[in-house]
Amino acid sequence: MHELSIITSLFEILEEKAKEKKARRITCVKLQVGALSGAVPELLKTAFDFYKKDTLASQAELDIDEIPLKVKCKKCQHETFKDDFIFVCSNCGSSELKILAGTELLLEKIEMEIE
Repeated sequence: MHELSIITSLFEILEEKAKEKKARRITCVKLQVGALSGAVPELLKTAFDFYKKDTLASQAELDIDEIPLKVKCKKCQHETFKDDFIFVCSNCGSSELKILAGTELLLEKIEMEIE
């Protein structure tokens, strides 16, 4: 379960940012998680809830914005969202696709209460 290592790294960032801002607590953390990021949103939430105990984020909510897989055909320029991982253009059948979105794993926002 590599989601725990992702959350462990996330908490290192959260603690550093909270210290910089002299925050009393972290109230919300927002992540962008792409369909091809390799991370499972439900497991990230479980790991976050486990890890946050006895930290400045003990009351924080983890808000995950799931980013769907979006591709563009290099042959016909058709753009589409894919629910499956079959990398074939639905317009022309080409397998020459460029990924436009869906690989993200980003810390988008941290909400804190400042002293």
